[in-house]
Amino acid sequence: MENYLQQLNEAQHKAVINTEGPSLVIAGAGSGKTRVLTYRIAYLLEKGVAPWSVLALTFTNKAAREMKNRIGQIVGQETASKLWMGTFHSVFAKILRIESEKLGYPSTFSIYDTTDSKSLINSILKELGLNKEKAYRPGAVLGRISAAKNDLIIPAVYAKDPQRTSADAAARMFRMPEIYQRYMRECRKAGAMDFDDLLLNTNILFRDNPEILEKYQNRFQYILVDEYQDTNFSQYLITRKLAEKHKNICVVGDDAQSIYSFRGAKIENILNFRNDYQGYQLFKLEQNYRSTQNIVNAANSIIAHNEKQIKKEVYSQNDEGQKINMFQAQSDVMKDLLSSTTSMTTA
Repeated sequence: MENYLQQLNEAQHKAVINTEGPSLVIAGAGSGKTRVLTYRIAYLLEKGVAPWSVLALTFTNKAAREMKNRIGQIVGQETASKLWMGTFHSVFAKILRIESEKLGYPSTFSIYDTTDSKSLINSILKELGLNKEKAYRPGAVLGRISAAKNDLIIPAVYAKDPQRTSADAAARMFRMPEIYQRYMRECRKAGAMDFDDLLLNTNILFRDNPEILEKYQNRFQYILVDEYQDTNFSQYLITRKLAEKHKNICVVGDDAQSIYSFRGAKIENILNFRNDYQGYQLFKLEQNYRSTQNIVNAANSIIAHNEKQIKKEVYSQNDEGQKINMFQAQSDVMKDLLSSTTSMTTA
């Protein structure tokens, strides 16, 4: 592949080649975030860094596959295949299978998906005679268990947490501590973990086995995290522990695009990066290659009102584009009806 560094603008280039120490890459929408992350890894490998010493964490398998393929086009697919690259869950599932004995699980443990988890919860609700109670819907119960695990709250602690027990009481779900405890017990009995356990148990593994934590700290000399604004507390703590030795951690994200707090994402993770890693480098990707100037200006005017943010000035050199149309509706249902009517009229 021709010199890939020449494809980068000045800000992207700086974010790619400055690889030592903690780095925060704030990337506005359409600013080439994935390209920077991909080329930074390729640059490390070209400098002679061993691929197995690079840990790259993404939020989707598709993103990991595409990045690894693009890296392979630069350094060779065989080298790229040796990277520890994937979603948080897939990478930590790999570690847990290697170290399963320390946690009392078989290396062949099953991984429950949402359907499996809801089915187990439904069985527990039936055993407790709660399956006909409207408050105890399997999805709602699983959501509470998931939130607890993402905050590293185990059943014994859950039962003593006044904030959670009061929230359960308000929802008339008084027996949540008992359900959570049974759920965890049945998972372990079946030799199974759910998706949240993959993160919770990795934290427990590192907490209770400092020699294993040190083993992976030594292995992963460079850590890169995509969409850092969407990480939850559990993910944040694992990456921080792993980065303690070498401190070569690079996180990429945008505090203005954090929309997943409902599933545990902590915007504080990216906002507080500066406090977590002294002497960090800050890189801002501010040129939007995707949108028109009108779209970018409108987005900037809204983002400017955020009380907590890392300041950046996103701009576009594309055409001015069409003016933005605004429609005020009383509900999203009314908006859908209007769209349907418009489609029928113009068809």
